Amino acid sequence: MTTAKNLKVSVIIAAAGKGERAGFSKNKLLAPLCGEPALWHTFKKFDIPEVDEVIVASSARDFKEISRLAEPFGYKVVLGGATRTESVKRALEAVTGDIVLIHDGARPFVSHELILKCIDSVVRFGSGVCALPCTDTIATSNYGLITGCHDRHSLYRIQTPQGFFTEDIRRAYELAGDKEYTDDSRVYCEICGFPRVVEGEENNKKLTFARDFTVGIPPMPSAGGVRAGFGVDVHAFTEGNGVTLGGVKIDCDRALLAHSDGDVLFHAVTDALLSAAGLKDIGHYFPDTDPAYKGADSAHMCKIALGEVKKAGYAPLNISISVQAEKPKLAPHIDKMVKNIADVLDIPPAFVSVAAGTSEGLGFVGEGLGITAYAVVLLKEAENG
Repeated sequence: MTTAKNLKVSVIIAAAGKGERAGFSKNKLLAPLCGEPALWHTFKKFDIPEVDEVIVASSARDFKEISRLAEPFGYKVVLGGATRTESVKRALEAVTGDIVLIHDGARPFVSHELILKCIDSVVRFGSGVCALPCTDTIATSNYGLITGCHDRHSLYRIQTPQGFFTEDIRRAYELAGDKEYTDDSRVYCEICGFPRVVEGEENNKKLTFARDFTVGIPPMPSAGGVRAGFGVDVHAFTEGNGVTLGGVKIDCDRALLAHSDGDVLFHAVTDALLSAAGLKDIGHYFPDTDPAYKGADSAHMCKIALGEVKKAGYAPLNISISVQAEKPKLAPHIDKMVKNIADVLDIPPAFVSVAAGTSEGLGFVGEGLGITAYAVVLLKEAENG
C-alpha cells in the first residue's frame, strides 16, 4: 500500500447536525453508545499515527460539550453552519494538511484499515470515496407505484470517509457557491471530475435512528467488560462553619460529622468504583477506627481506591452523581466539583455529571439533619488490564 510519508493528512469530522430523526432530546452524537458518547467512538477511530490533525465541525448549541470531548484528543473544534455543506466549507478553512478526509460523526464503526485505504487512494489517484455496491434491485417510486428500475451493477451506497487533495476539494466547495450537497463526492464530481471508489465496509453503518444505537451494533472495543457500580453515603450535620463536597470547601452554618473530611460525594463515588470492580467497600480500605484517616482528604482516598480498581483490570468510563441537601446551595459549585472528580478519575469532565436537589422538607435530608449522595459508575476493561 502506498503511504503518505511526505504528505500531511487532515480529517474533518462533521458533527454539527441536530440528529432529529433519532428522536433524542439532544444531538444523537452525544447520546450514549456502549457506555460513551457516540461521537467519542468516532474521535477514537482517528486517533492514529497516520492522521496529523482533526477538525471537528460543531453547532453552536453543542460547541461546549463537543469541545470537552475533543480536548483529550487535541482536536480543533470549529463552528459549523446551518447545513452540512456550510459546515464542511468552514472546516476546510481550518485544514492545513495536503490530504483531507471528510467523515460523518455518525459513523463511529469505521475501521483503521478503511481509513488507510482511503488515504492510499488519494495518494495514488487523487481521491478516494468509500462506497459499497448495491446488492438489491433499486427502483424509483411515485405515489406508491414503481415507476422504474435501475441496473444495480452500476449503483453504489456512498459512505465516509471521503478523501481528496485539500486544494482540490476546497476549490470545489468555493466554486459550488450557495448550492447545498449531502455528500462531498458530488461537489468534487461537479467541479473536479469523477472521484475514485474505495470499497467500503458493511460495518461502517451510519447512526440515524434510535434503534441504530441498540440493534445490529458492530463490536466496539469499549463494549466488552463494561461493569456498573452504585455507591451511597450519608453524613449528619454537626457544629461547624463549612462542608467539603466534591473537593470544594463551601461556607455553611454547620459541618458534617465524619472521621475523614466528610465529603459525601467522593465517598459515594469511591464506593461505586469499588462496587463496580467487585471489591470490598470503602470501610474495608479506610476504616473509621484507623487514626491515619482522621480528617483525611476524601479525594485522595478516592485516588487510592481507583488504584485498587485499576489493579483489578478496570478504568472509569463515566459517572453520574446526585446530591440531596437542603443547605448549603450547591449550584454555584457544581462545575468545580465536576472538574475535581474528573481530575481524580482521569476522565474528561464531559463524562462526569453532578446533580443537586432538595428533599422538599421530607425525611432526614428535608429536615436539615444532613446530606446524602448517590453515585452510579461505569467501568471498562483497562487497556493494560
